[in-house]
Amino acid sequence: MNPEILGLVAGSLSCITFVPQIFKTAKSKSVKDISVATFTIVAISTLIWLVYGFMKDSISIILTNVIVFLSSIIMLFLKWKHDLK
Repeated sequence: MNPEILGLVAGSLSCITFVPQIFKTAKSKSVKDISVATFTIVAISTLIWLVYGFMKDSISIILTNVIVFLSSIIMLFLKWKHDLK
């Protein structure tokens, strides 16, 4: 089996980890239990993984971490937006 295919399958699963939380937060507008520290750490770690992915020229690492980074940024935005209210 091609390692990139395995990486893409694993990456696809990683990409959907925050999707339920994003939809729940967007719908309920409740962010009191959202941890800023957790999503900040995720954002920083995915940026580091992106650098690694580019260094290894691995599309599975790059795609996965772009999507997970964007998901963490969306959650941080929702936290900021709804905390202001």
